[in-house]
Amino acid sequence: MSAAFDANALARLFVEARAHRAKLEVLPEGARPQSADEAYAAQEATLRALNADIGGWKVGAKSHDGPIQGAPLPADGVHGSGARLSMHAFGKAGLELEVAFRIGRHFEPGSGPYSDEDVIAAIESVHAAIEVVASRFAAWPDVEKPWQLADLQNHGALIVGEGVPYDAAFPFVSPAMTFTFDGAPLFQRAPANPAGDPRRLLAWTVNHSVARGLAVERGTVLTAGSYTGIAFPDVSGMALGSIEGLPAVEVHFA
Repeated sequence: MSAAFDANALARLFVEARAHRAKLEVLPEGARPQSADEAYAAQEATLRALNADIGGWKVGAKSHDGPIQGAPLPADGVHGSGARLSMHAFGKAGLELEVAFRIGRHFEPGSGPYSDEDVIAAIESVHAAIEVVASRFAAWPDVEKPWQLADLQNHGALIVGEGVPYDAAFPFVSPAMTFTFDGAPLFQRAPANPAGDPRRLLAWTVNHSVARGLAVERGTVLTAGSYTGIAFPDVSGMALGSIEGLPAVEVHFA
């Protein structure tokens, strides 16, 4: 008989890996999430073990009508445009260009459920964002999906550009954009979010959060999936994301 899953044991492994910039080779029995619910329990245990406030959420889906998954992001990993980060802090790090939404109201734990219209009405501003994708697992990306979800969905850092007021006419499905690293393009195809319109992910995120007893505070940033795929620069430099209609976002790697 396999051991019962211990979310706190897995959280301790994640926290230790973060502290020592180490990578996990295997997970011990009892610390191997097998389902999304166990992965979400590990996410929350990790935030508690880090003594971290939630500064944002990352959320995504693999198709226009596919299941949605998300992860809370530690507030100290959410940065403004122009942030300077150490590439060595992440090990193998990927970069994605995304559209993020800042929420302008408080959603109380245990409240809801909320409709798409409720949550879209609460959008305070829209931003270009660069996500730094990084894993605590040595074998990533060849890692069990629940393990990746437990690891805050492979979150490294989130860099958020200045915002503009929400405008329903913005072309959320496929906005014009460029994404470069020291001037060289990081993607070649037409930009597209696999989830389709990323606004469809927002109510799920709020409802998931409050149902699990987590408030969505005013000012929380929800980043809603890559339009560019993932790129892996292996040298120091500057990533610059420009999405038409939004202020540009940049991050510097030393």
